[in-house]
Amino acid sequence: MVNGGALRIAFFGTPEFAVPALDALLRSHHTVVAVVTQPDRPRGRGHHTSDAPVKARATAAGLLVLQPERLKDQGLVDAFRGLDLDLGVVAAYGKILPEVVLVLPRLGMINIHASILPRYRGAAPVHRAIMGGERETGVTIMRVVQALDAGPMLAVARWPIAPDASSEEVERELAVLGAELLVPAIDDLSAGRAREIPQDNAAATYAHRLTKDEGLVDWRWPAERIHDLIRGLQPWPLAYTFLNSRRFILHRSTPSTDAAGVAPGTIVEAAGDCLRVAAGAGSVLVREIQAEGKRIMPVREFLAGHRLAAGEQFRPDR
Repeated sequence: MVNGGALRIAFFGTPEFAVPALDALLRSHHTVVAVVTQPDRPRGRGHHTSDAPVKARATAAGLLVLQPERLKDQGLVDAFRGLDLDLGVVAAYGKILPEVVLVLPRLGMINIHASILPRYRGAAPVHRAIMGGERETGVTIMRVVQALDAGPMLAVARWPIAPDASSEEVERELAVLGAELLVPAIDDLSAGRAREIPQDNAAATYAHRLTKDEGLVDWRWPAERIHDLIRGLQPWPLAYTFLNSRRFILHRSTPSTDAAGVAPGTIVEAAGDCLRVAAGAGSVLVREIQAEGKRIMPVREFLAGHRLAAGEQFRPDR
């Protein structure tokens, strides 16, 4: 074959982000011989146990699915040795891979990472990029090494971050972009023509795992930063604030440079489609909002059922 021989591949992935990559492999001339995914967990509002997206797709395709609690389990290692693997492919699997697993495939393991490395190594690259006000992100195909997201790069593609795009929306785009990069990178490895470019470790930044506490809006921040927090924390843990002892979750917003002239957090206008809140610099137009325990609403609908008035102030606690 022009692109090299077909490889026997083990795929590691769990959430929706990884599904386009698995689909790309299934359409390729390579063979997915096993899918490793996280054990079943309770999901959704009812906390019912259900298949994660990668498991559901792998099961539908009739693939061997492995769900080890510990990747060092001898049973998994023995199973891998019996698969005669050429390559491992990782896409948002959710666990650090131990050395005993990394060395099993003949050509090692590669990973689809949702940033332009070496920036935003770690667990939440898309969210951190948006929260940091970045205007561009991308996808890197890299070799997996023991150090976190530090392996040499095989392919990189860039993606613009739209001013109103949420983390959820950008992640969907990057999932497709990563899938498009993946098979050509594998073909290059198979044919022995892959170029592996070392990362500049001095330029590395880290995208630490998100926590619920990060969702609390500090209205003293500039409007643009608050807007980036709101869209960056989609779909979890979400940005929130308090008013009259009630928690309100903010889903969509638009920053404005208009100076409000009042204390940060103060409602400047609450009528029709407009819920404008003063920030440390400028103001934030809230577009979609949710009272705790209720559904998400556009501002016009929300204001029809909630009496908010200019001069009231959102606060950092109840």
